[in-house]
Amino acid sequence: MTEEKEQVESEAKEEEKIEESPREEEVKEEEDFKSKFFYLAAEMENMKRRHERERENLIKFGNERIISSLVSILDDLDRSLEHAQKEDENFKDLILGLEMVRTNFLEVLLKNGVKSVESIGKEFDPNFHEAMAQQPAEGKKDGEIITEFQKGYILNGRLIRPAKVVVVKN
Repeated sequence: MTEEKEQVESEAKEEEKIEESPREEEVKEEEDFKSKFFYLAAEMENMKRRHERERENLIKFGNERIISSLVSILDDLDRSLEHAQKEDENFKDLILGLEMVRTNFLEVLLKNGVKSVESIGKEFDPNFHEAMAQQPAEGKKDGEIITEFQKGYILNGRLIRPAKVVVVKN
């Protein structure tokens, strides 16, 4: 009888082991699903942030090409004004009108995030300036910008065209 009782207890323990085994597998599977879920949720958040950053950059810099073209037109306008001022007094009204157009043009660019790069009297910075020549200059220190051939421009913090300059080298 005790032998029979032991056998029944042994079988009951085996059944418990069999029942526990699927339970452990279910718990492990549930943990795997949870970890995958959290990984995918984090990946989704990262993707949303990346998408938002790309969208912001597209808005900020999407018009870079057209603004670069407009800046070239501004250069032409500046050269025309400079040349006209050296000429005749007969152009006085024309010069005044062109200066007003230039002022409006600059205001529109400024409203759209465009700023000019400061150059004359500043230290040469290869991130914002392109050296076209070097020349000695008394009373100036090496690396100082003394002439600007062409203005540089920045769009929302990004350089769209470096200033072309002459740098002092004594």
